Amino acid sequence: MYRFVQKTLIVLGLLAVPAVAKADNSLPSLETGYRLMYGLQFEAARQELTLWQQRNIDDPRGPVSQAASLIFAEFDRLGVLEAQFYTKNSTFVSRARPKADPKVRDSFYEQLDRAEAMAKQRLGKDPLNHDALFAMALVYGLRGDYSSLIENENLAALRFTKQAAEYAKTLLGVAPDYYDAYLATGISSYIIGNLFAPVRWMLRFAGYSGNAEEGIRHLKIAAERGRLLAPFARLLLAIASLRANKPMQARELLRGLSEEFPTNPLFAREIAVLDSRGK
Repeated sequence: MYRFVQKTLIVLGLLAVPAVAKADNSLPSLETGYRLMYGLQFEAARQELTLWQQRNIDDPRGPVSQAASLIFAEFDRLGVLEAQFYTKNSTFVSRARPKADPKVRDSFYEQLDRAEAMAKQRLGKDPLNHDALFAMALVYGLRGDYSSLIENENLAALRFTKQAAEYAKTLLGVAPDYYDAYLATGISSYIIGNLFAPVRWMLRFAGYSGNAEEGIRHLKIAAERGRLLAPFARLLLAIASLRANKPMQARELLRGLSEEFPTNPLFAREIAVLDSRGK
């Protein structure tokens, strides 16, 4: 169970696609910051997000997005972007695991703590504040990423993933068009739904529930309509397609990402692997 959860939780924090040109006189935006992250241009992403934060000093999405840029850069350094495509547990478990940078860890958690405090302050005044609920979903999703991939605390990661989904469900209950939130509910449902039936049965008593098909449906909504996380959702769908033994479906998703974001080498590399298997 733990190996499956660890392997599956890899995909929670792996956004990977490139920068889009931005006019010098345009205002900084979260969208540009995330696309820079997707292009593995992490320093530029942090600069963009810093400029955005300066104009939105009380918005918790600023620091949580900075935390995302830090952990995604660390995942890239550790080779997690490649590891997420492993389809065999033995290959995943035996991969090299360079030691994480403690300075990155401290900065990462500092940004998460700041985002959570800011979000809770907003929620104290308005329990249904949309952006604060979304920030909380990201905070706990990223905590789950670090717990699973770097600290090897898989049960803690599962708990954080569940908390992220709960905040996302609350958000979607009042703002069903906040489509990025479907990513958190989709991931949680997919992970639980893919566990062995006896494990799902035991987790249900602890308040965990999930359905793989429902998880895929939510990921598709995020992929088609999300504002910040749509490319990430498409990446997760490609990975899910590989696990479902649907390589052509995975290839099509990767091809679209590669064409949209040609500076990211991950997509083209995985397409080449798929093509080599088909020969």
